[in-house]
Amino acid sequence: MRKKMVMVMILFLCMGISLFAQEVEYTAMDALDMVWLFLGAALVFVMQAGFAMVETGLTRAKNATNIVMKNLMDFCLGAIVYWAIGWGLMYGRDALGGLIGTSDFFKAPMDAGRESALFYRDWFFQVVFAATSATIVSGAMAERTQFKSYLIYTCFISALIYPISGHWIWGGGWLSKLGFHDFAGSTVVHSVGGWAALMGAWVLGPREGKYLKAPGGRVTVKAFPGHNIPLAMLGIFLLWFGWYGFNGASTLSGSDSGIARICVTTTLAASAGTIAALFTSWIWFKKPDASMSMNGALAGLVAITAPCAVVSPGAAVVIGLIGGILVVLAVEFIDKVLKIDDPVGASSVHLVCGIFGTLAVGIWGNGEGMAVGILHGGGFHQLGVQMLGVLSVGAWAAVTSLVLFLVLKAITGLRVSPKEEMMGLDITEHKAEAYTGFQIFSNM
Repeated sequence: MRKKMVMVMILFLCMGISLFAQEVEYTAMDALDMVWLFLGAALVFVMQAGFAMVETGLTRAKNATNIVMKNLMDFCLGAIVYWAIGWGLMYGRDALGGLIGTSDFFKAPMDAGRESALFYRDWFFQVVFAATSATIVSGAMAERTQFKSYLIYTCFISALIYPISGHWIWGGGWLSKLGFHDFAGSTVVHSVGGWAALMGAWVLGPREGKYLKAPGGRVTVKAFPGHNIPLAMLGIFLLWFGWYGFNGASTLSGSDSGIARICVTTTLAASAGTIAALFTSWIWFKKPDASMSMNGALAGLVAITAPCAVVSPGAAVVIGLIGGILVVLAVEFIDKVLKIDDPVGASSVHLVCGIFGTLAVGIWGNGEGMAVGILHGGGFHQLGVQMLGVLSVGAWAAVTSLVLFLVLKAITGLRVSPKEEMMGLDITEHKAEAYTGFQIFSNM
């Protein structure tokens, strides 16, 4: 009898230890995921500084304060409206056949339970992506946009434009049900921002003196060199650094072994993009162009964002190389053929390379049963789904942002006066020069 009691006690003790071990393991995994996503979100947040430095360095000194103010405020305003409206539209209860989310607006659970903690974790990780999409536009519209109109626009993209198309792909909407694959946002984030950037620059018109009519009706294109290339280069390094959170943390789990490969493919694509843009510009302009090389790095990063988890390192190099070539050609085409003045090449980097990266999934994808591309025996199905996503999200982002900019232009005004543009937006919009006392910059 005593032996039976001892056996039962040992059994219960073993069961208790087993349950405790399972609970500890479960809690530890929760904690690991929590830390990983918050770290990843912090890295993506640093990209705001990267965008600010790139845009500031590649434009003229008299607009530096204006640019950094826009990069600050599009995050601050975007965070508020994304919490109030955007999150619900993107991740709320699916409605209208996968078109929109309809719940969780102004969501703010106050209990200390696990579900509340997971919501706050997920919201924090997603808000920095929304801010990235919004801040892409500031560079394309730099040096001639009214500050108040920019603030209105950035609220709309974070509250409505970005979340609704985001729901289609990341929120369980209709594109995700078709098998559309965009791991970290070549389309969800970058193409949406890129379309808005292109529409904004088009509606706004070129900077004064950008396109000059020569005798005979021929139009010459005047370059406005950036005032601080080292500052822009610092921004590139910050963006590249933040991209390890952008892509790596999109596993949504700190225990996912795919993180390592994702960071490798991200690194290789960015490196290949830089090299390709360097040599393409060297051939095209007879000199290795610094700004094109920097945009080449971003081109590789944007292009690999969608396929980073489902392609091999070798494919990542090819994707980066193509992205680096594309960005140089796109900058020249948009600037000199379309005559759309995009001071930092934002639409070339984020729109053109975002589209290419999304389609790359359907070509090089090898995701072990998901996102299998043409080169790995998947046929044209995945590429067709990717093309459908590119077209539908493109139509949504282009039309809504175009309407928004036209409405702003008609109601509040979108562009500063020629005199204000000549003086610089730092003085006319903020009464705060970025380089006080350095008269050498006064006419730049």
